[in-house]
Amino acid sequence: GFFQSCAVEVDVKDASNATCLYAKWMMRFLIKYETNSSDYKNATLNLSSNVTHNGSICGSDTQAALLAVQFGEGHSWSINFTKTNETYQGDFITFTYNTNDTAVFPDAKRKGPITIIVKDTMRPVQLNNVFVCHSTDFFEAENVTQIFWNVTVQAFVQNGTISKKESRCRADAPTSAPTVPPTIANVTTASTTTLSPSPTTAPKPVENPETGNYSLKSGNKTCLLATVGLQLNVSQDKPLLININPKTTSADGTCGNTTATLKLNDGNSTLIGF
Repeated sequence: GFFQSCAVEVDVKDASNATCLYAKWMMRFLIKYETNSSDYKNATLNLSSNVTHNGSICGSDTQAALLAVQFGEGHSWSINFTKTNETYQGDFITFTYNTNDTAVFPDAKRKGPITIIVKDTMRPVQLNNVFVCHSTDFFEAENVTQIFWNVTVQAFVQNGTISKKESRCRADAPTSAPTVPPTIANVTTASTTTLSPSPTTAPKPVENPETGNYSLKSGNKTCLLATVGLQLNVSQDKPLLININPKTTSADGTCGNTTATLKLNDGNSTLIGF
């Protein structure tokens, strides 16, 4: 599978040994780097089994909480959380990768640690609620794509006990997702393999799918347009044809400097990512 990586679980304690910040999640990084021959290669950086969380901070009414992890040969990742009277939310994500790690960057032209900072798009979460997002989230900046999934996090934990009240991300509740995408959106990409079914098992033809018009905005500007009719041909024991209905399908995604992603969700657990 594409999203194979080690899970990270961090339980930060306060001075009384009570949990004040908890998180469990999966993540990996896709990094484009310049080689000694001045061309570019793509590297994949996964978490190792040995992860530390030195420097993590509980936070308070006046101080941001900090979740920080270190892994591999000089790589680190952190996110800080700010708090209001009723909510908390992620603020900035800081990722540092070390091109001296020759196992990942065997021929990197630039040597040493490189730091990327991006603004987190996490919506405010009610205090004493745990934020949960099983869907995949992408952050792209400066030739680095950060990928997260199966996220569970609670900052400013009260009374040392993780809450049983959940605040789910929009991607986990597609029927309520707005059609106007955020600047950086949650993206779930379904990987399919097209097989040529035998004539005896081919599904009967169905009507052509209705054409839909989908668009994404970056700020006030439209950055992606798609006019397309979509039909899924699922090869399984009993072949299945599915027409995507644009009237009930929401569009989400992100436009970057070098890549754009379009996610279509029909509200019936069908997610298509381009």
